[in-house]
Amino acid sequence: MTAKGAVYTHGHHESVLRSHRWRTAENSAAYLLPYLRAGMTLLDVGCGPGTITADLAERVAPGTVTAAEISEEALGLARAEMERRGRSGVEFSVADVHELSFPDDTFDVVHAHQVLQHVGDPVSALREMRRVCRPGGIVAVRDSDYAAFTWFPETPELDEWLDLYLRMARANGGEPDAGRRLLSWAHAAGFTDVSATSSTWCFATPEDRAWWGGMWAERILKSDMARQALASGSTEEDLRRLSAGWHAWAGERDGWLSVLHGELICRV
Repeated sequence: MTAKGAVYTHGHHESVLRSHRWRTAENSAAYLLPYLRAGMTLLDVGCGPGTITADLAERVAPGTVTAAEISEEALGLARAEMERRGRSGVEFSVADVHELSFPDDTFDVVHAHQVLQHVGDPVSALREMRRVCRPGGIVAVRDSDYAAFTWFPETPELDEWLDLYLRMARANGGEPDAGRRLLSWAHAAGFTDVSATSSTWCFATPEDRAWWGGMWAERILKSDMARQALASGSTEEDLRRLSAGWHAWAGERDGWLSVLHGELICRV
């Protein structure tokens, strides 16, 4: 979900969706799970392909979950996931996080995973999320922090990939180092009762390296990121070299990579 002049850097190529569909409530929203109760109403902002949404719906049933995305096309991915799982109790809404189309005090929980790094005004977005959350409810957000990605062994192509991504994401109006900024954004949005934590994804087994490295090797060649990189001055040869770097890292016996995420529980 993006808006207010921001452009979604990743796009919706299958290589992107493959990584998004890997996400579950356990590996991407564990910080929120202890607060969920049966019967709650929950808004999932920027739900993407809906895998986390479906898991959250299971935990608050018979409560209702509303899946929100910036366009009907993007929302269709979540609709398909709910149909595939036979998951009921999920409603769908096309919505801009900066101007949510819900009355004040509508939801017990408002959740967004990997959204604020892509929007034009994250403080405004958090204010809107707070507005539609009931008094006593929770606004929960989690975002990665790209500059805090770390890996071994040293791989120059991955350094170059990271530099390229940071430049493109900021040119698109986002903030790829959102994780470290979440707490400051929440304070600027008016929250005073905030719990800030962090967690990581770690890719260190041969299978995990092949999946993560292979996914990025394809994304740098075929996703919207590749198109934007070429438009910004990169060459096809540059992108093939970065792709090969990802494959090389994935093939390292000692290869290890960790992704840091900032997390907030904001009480309304």
